[in-house]
Amino acid sequence: MVKPKRSESEPRTTDFVESLDRGLRLLQVFGERSSPMRLSEIAALAGLPRATARRILFTLQHGGYVSSDGKLFAPTPRVLTLAVAYLRSNQMVAVLQPVLDKIASAAHEISSLAVLDGDEVVFIARGSPTRIFTGGVDIGYRLPAFCTAVGRVLLGRLGDAELKARLSAIKREALTPQTVTDPKRLLSAITADRGRGYSLVDREAEPHFRSIAVPVKRYDGIIVAAINIGTHVDRISTDEMQERFLPLLREQAGKVMATLL
Repeated sequence: MVKPKRSESEPRTTDFVESLDRGLRLLQVFGERSSPMRLSEIAALAGLPRATARRILFTLQHGGYVSSDGKLFAPTPRVLTLAVAYLRSNQMVAVLQPVLDKIASAAHEISSLAVLDGDEVVFIARGSPTRIFTGGVDIGYRLPAFCTAVGRVLLGRLGDAELKARLSAIKREALTPQTVTDPKRLLSAITADRGRGYSLVDREAEPHFRSIAVPVKRYDGIIVAAINIGTHVDRISTDEMQERFLPLLREQAGKVMATLL
């Protein structure tokens, strides 16, 4: 039998660079702490031997990505160039940032754009009704997909069998007393949300926060992202979110469909 020819863009196992993988993994652990860390703590969080973590840290320090006083290590602003590379090259951010700004201005609430990354959602853009920081999620912020409005919209793009398997396999830790963790209830909720074209999650991810989200589809109807409006429970009721915010989200999401490749 003749083996099919491998595409030049298809990675081979021999192409894997373990040292680079470890370095990137180590950089990511800085996001788990809000202060500089010791070598032993970094090694433990990254799941690396102390000696390996030490060599990687010194390499990153040499490249300007990490600073150290000899005992504690912390990332430098140069790390932001990695995020900027993604944001500048991502078509969705470029297309949807003006949309998020319009939504936020009309609703007088923060609107965010999220994508699925494994079992989590990552917020990659946001619009605010003012240029002053007003709270809410920051760019790069992560939450479990199963208990967020944007996450349930994105999980809804999976077929029923794949969705059921995914929900059974993921970690479903309750973040608030309202968090639904039962996989059968989640499957029912997500399939219902898929049918009505939006998701509204009330205090499941954060105790005083509710969110409504709709899918962002590309030109062929495939869901590639989700946009939401989130608000404090004391300000906006769930009924008002459906009556005021849902038509606005749907209208703006529909406008970009033809432009997303």
